[in-house]
Amino acid sequence: MRAYERLLNYVKFDTASDSNSPTCPSTPGQLEFGKYLVEEMKGIGVQDVAIDENGYVFGTIPSTIDGWDGTVIGFIAHMDVVRDVPATNIKPRVVKNYDGTTIVLDPDANVTLSPEEFPELLGYKGMDLIVTDGKTLLGADNKAGIAEIMTMAETLIKDPSIKHGKIRIAFTPDEEIGRGADKFDVAAFGAKFAYTADGGAFGQAEYETFNASAVKVKINGKNIHPGSAKDKMKNAILIGMAFNALLPECERPEHTEQYEGFYHLNSIGGSVETAEMAYILRDHDAGKNEQRKVLMQQAADKLNAQYGPNTIVLEMTDSYRNMAEQIKPHWHLIETAFEAIREVGGEPVSVPVRGGTDGSRLSFMGLPCPNLGTGGHNYHGKQEYACVQSMDKASEMLIKIAEKYAVK
Repeated sequence: MRAYERLLNYVKFDTASDSNSPTCPSTPGQLEFGKYLVEEMKGIGVQDVAIDENGYVFGTIPSTIDGWDGTVIGFIAHMDVVRDVPATNIKPRVVKNYDGTTIVLDPDANVTLSPEEFPELLGYKGMDLIVTDGKTLLGADNKAGIAEIMTMAETLIKDPSIKHGKIRIAFTPDEEIGRGADKFDVAAFGAKFAYTADGGAFGQAEYETFNASAVKVKINGKNIHPGSAKDKMKNAILIGMAFNALLPECERPEHTEQYEGFYHLNSIGGSVETAEMAYILRDHDAGKNEQRKVLMQQAADKLNAQYGPNTIVLEMTDSYRNMAEQIKPHWHLIETAFEAIREVGGEPVSVPVRGGTDGSRLSFMGLPCPNLGTGGHNYHGKQEYACVQSMDKASEMLIKIAEKYAVK
């Protein structure tokens, strides 16, 4: 079975994670999908297949080399999708032999996929694209990665002439809400190095991620009848707006790219009496990300001086760090990926990841873990798509990497 065929099947599962849920996995659909993958893995001959109480799926592809005692390599992808965009009742379709023109996804809502908006589409002329109906995301992030790992596994097991060492596979829950590595048992996984198949265009081999922090802002106001509010009311909503105005407007996601970090107001809600805001802070430079936290505290201090102590209370937490410092000492991971990409007809590229992966955390848990492109684009949106031929190449790339680590 080809990788894209698996993707078309996997997107039927409702696996949107939920940051408000305390459980792991955060939603029952992920556990259901994990159990399905367990049965599929057993069916193609993967060994030591198991799913734990937290929804983590592990499996082993045994070595095809007698007496092999080399480096165990792992491949990892996540099962959940974001819930910020509709993620149920996904209806994918395949646009065959794409001709380079605009693809109409949802004519009623005028949702289109056009090369004017997304110039990289022109690089896929003559290829087949998997798109949505314009009403939901696709779920290629990260079900394309799962499909490619499963296709790799099936190929290696069916063809023992392909020489490789022991390979470990893992599928994780809740990556999209930053918990993918929380309960990942690195020791039980048993790989020395791993790759996440969780990137964008085929050919990417990424080792730089953001440093990430989250900031919750609680604003304590004072509600009084507006008819008698002069010099008494403290409107928490307006104070929150004033707080946001103290942050640099040019350092928002919609104004930044490449190595530029940002402040992102992710949610806001409340009333005159109380309000809450949630931010994420991102930067590839750890020092700059720390400075963002300092600036937010200074903004809170300024408004507290104006409106009274504890009008604004900040809660700051760090989510993950730039995995580059853990990957660079093991540069063979990137060199090997580049070699594999070239050998299957691709052109390798490494760009800074403007986000994070499970590998961001796992790399600091003793499992150096760069990220590989899967052939998808426009993740987390209704214009998400994946290229069928790129997914084939990505599966072939994983096989090449497995072969190369047979002798490392």
